[in-house]
Amino acid sequence: MKTIPVTCAIIQFGSKVLAIQRSETMKLPLKWEFAGGKIEPGESEIECVKREIFEELNIHIEVKERLNPVIHQYPDFKIKLIPFTADYVSGELKLKEHSDYVLANKQELINLDWAEADLPILKEYLKA
Repeated sequence: MKTIPVTCAIIQFGSKVLAIQRSETMKLPLKWEFAGGKIEPGESEIECVKREIFEELNIHIEVKERLNPVIHQYPDFKIKLIPFTADYVSGELKLKEHSDYVLANKQELINLDWAEADLPILKEYLKA
């Protein structure tokens, strides 16, 4: 099975962090995740995460640090999730594909029902 390279961003809005909820029609319906998406051919990881965040959420970010990637096997697909920390820069947050979002402090993030691939990333982020 081919591994799909995907980026995601842990986006800081001041002291809060953005988490988004997948819609009912997406794979992994209603699971929470860090925003991002598939890397396009010829695109760098950072170009990808910035593009995906703008396409999905209508905001611009400043990428800060690359965290440890996670390879996760779901029942019907496998991803390499490449996380970055980032700061919100500009734009009005608008959900284009997802059903909901939350700006939460670190402790509140633990209570969400996360997509499995995002859990190791959340744990690494919370330890930092």
